[in-house]
Amino acid sequence: MSPEVLSTPVVDTAKVPDRAQTRARAARRRKVLVMAARVLLLVVVLGLWEGLSRAGVIDPFNFSMPSKIWDQIWVWVTHGTALGSLGEQIWYTLYEALLGWGIGVVAGVLLGIALGRIRLLAEVLGPYIKVLNSIPRIVLAPIFLIWFGLGPSSKVASAVVLVFFPVFFNAFQGAREVDRNLVANARILGASDRRVTLQVVIPSATSWIFTSLHVSFGFALIGAIVGEYIGATKGIGLLVAQSQNTFNAAGVYAAMVILAVVALVAEGLLTFAERRIFRWKPAGSDS
Repeated sequence: MSPEVLSTPVVDTAKVPDRAQTRARAARRRKVLVMAARVLLLVVVLGLWEGLSRAGVIDPFNFSMPSKIWDQIWVWVTHGTALGSLGEQIWYTLYEALLGWGIGVVAGVLLGIALGRIRLLAEVLGPYIKVLNSIPRIVLAPIFLIWFGLGPSSKVASAVVLVFFPVFFNAFQGAREVDRNLVANARILGASDRRVTLQVVIPSATSWIFTSLHVSFGFALIGAIVGEYIGATKGIGLLVAQSQNTFNAAGVYAAMVILAVVALVAEGLLTFAERRIFRWKPAGSDS
């Protein structure tokens, strides 16, 4: 045997962890860069807003300014609102949004999976769902107010109709996109329709469903806020309405900031739960 055959190249395994460490450092640097750019953008926007308002370039009465918005939030935190403590208003709105979100998600997932699995049911109910989906759902809030009164029930109903459809369509599409080979193999192994649905279809559709959850919670907040804005006894939406009625632009923006913080916290919790459930997915698969 010739020396050339015996002299096979040896892979330097020490370079493999070096590459991994280099990629990890690059990822950390990119994360820091992105975070710094976000903070810088926020500072620039708020600074321009404050400066233009103080200079009179934009009307501070109509557009307010960040310092006044912060003062309004601080007053609400320390002294409460005209409706009670700020925490009570946040919890009231959050309770309505969470309850409506939960009902809408459960209904959307169950009906979406059912129609995705049962073709006859999809053919019968499909036209009705399309008609209901074509109705501007925000305009239903006054109807719910007439039906259920000023209490939380009307806001929960508004949240449900806003949440249901995105969750339903994602669950329906997820059930339709299941790998047919997996279903066929499960049936060959003797799985019943119920076991196929529970052990094959629903796990396969979970990523579709989670995609809709991120968007749908924002819709639930919108439903609760719109319902409170039209008519309520408590809640952030009522704070917006009262601030508007008194021409308090800082109060309107302050309520919007509080809602944004609540939505961001909810989004963070959903993202954390999704990562825990889908730990098997590659890190770059989300993008």
